Amino acid sequence: MSFEGVRPLSEAGEKNSFFSILREAFRGTERDFTKGSIPIALVILAIPMILEMSMEALFAIVDTFFVAKLGASAVAVVGLTESILALVYAVAIGLSIGATATVARRFGEKDLDGAARAATHVVYLGLFVSVIMGAAGVIFAPQIYALLGAGEDVVSIGLPFMRIMLGTNGVILFLFLLNGIFRGAGDAAIALRVLVVANGLNIILDPLFIFGVWVFPELGVTGAAVATVIGRGAGVAYAGWALFLRDNGRLQVRAEHWKFDPRLLWNLTRLSATAVLQLLVTTATWSVLVRIIAVFGSVAIAGYQIGLRVIIFLLLPVVGLANAASALVGQNLGAGKPERAERSVWIAGGTAAFLLGSVGLFFVLFSDNLVGIFTRDPDIAAYGSDCLRIVGYGYAFYGLAIVTESAFNGAGDVWTPTYINAIVLWLFEIPLASRKIAYRYRVKCRIIH
Repeated sequence: MSFEGVRPLSEAGEKNSFFSILREAFRGTERDFTKGSIPIALVILAIPMILEMSMEALFAIVDTFFVAKLGASAVAVVGLTESILALVYAVAIGLSIGATATVARRFGEKDLDGAARAATHVVYLGLFVSVIMGAAGVIFAPQIYALLGAGEDVVSIGLPFMRIMLGTNGVILFLFLLNGIFRGAGDAAIALRVLVVANGLNIILDPLFIFGVWVFPELGVTGAAVATVIGRGAGVAYAGWALFLRDNGRLQVRAEHWKFDPRLLWNLTRLSATAVLQLLVTTATWSVLVRIIAVFGSVAIAGYQIGLRVIIFLLLPVVGLANAASALVGQNLGAGKPERAERSVWIAGGTAAFLLGSVGLFFVLFSDNLVGIFTRDPDIAAYGSDCLRIVGYGYAFYGLAIVTESAFNGAGDVWTPTYINAIVLWLFEIPLASRKIAYRYRVKCRIIH
């Protein structure tokens, strides 16, 4: 297989063979994404971004896998905390959207100094936001559990877990922010390496801290939080080195770029704040749905969370493809090529719909097998299988929606996806879920009595 007609800038004269494109995707590239083949550009950007998103989802999957050995209450701890961390992810992704869009636009305009200044001011913004969220999470953790309807069995073992995860939200925030800067610069390969480092440590440390192996203390579900924070912290350290200390990257940040510019910070804040609102509109629905499902107890929450973890794990690779499209949109609009930006969206959107449609069919046919990897409890498994099977029927539409939303964000239009999500999720999904679950709860109560 070969990609004819495009000459890579990284190795003059080399043919665009399939394997040379793969090498370029993993090693990094100097290619100008405002020229040449759009499919090749998507492949080079999307492969590391897809793997990066899979790596991010792997944190929760690994935690759930090991914590499931401790029982339904422990899984519920992870699930309830993740439903609140979804709001942290919303803030992190929203801020990274502003970072990616701004850096990509500057790159398209060939304003590398402007891109570097945007990167430093993204860091300023991230520090401020993470301190506020961390303090609130540590102080109000008991009230958050109460709001989510957690039982005493969950609260008794879950408070340290939630306080650690929310108090150290900065490692989550900066993983997304710094990788968002890399994506905007077209340096997706380094963003992937950051997540490989973070996940590698988490996978190794999770069982050691949870079950107590060798010199490691047995911390139970709290150990999953400790392992995850250490892994993510190492990833942030590596990303910081690669962005600010490495002298051969696509984006060069020097001392003069750290000079504080209130106007630039305000522009980034304004763009990112709308993107954060957009993500909060979406992810807050997860917290509301968990609260609704809590009516049925820890077993239902555990089953739902296992299903949700699988859904997100297989959804995030498409988010990686959408991020690739977003970077292409930003850079090509900056270069004054809107037609090329539009074509990038349609190619990525069609690919995403096909991929998730295939996965959705797998959910419908084999949901029991997937959930069986995580639990042998038949009651938990039943809830998880239902979750996967129902979502599977509409999974293809998720793909097209994610790509088009990312395209709007890459163009700097963050309000359109916000309006769409608000209408679809809050005027339709939440009311319908509340009505359906309320009906099932009444039926269940009649059977019991």
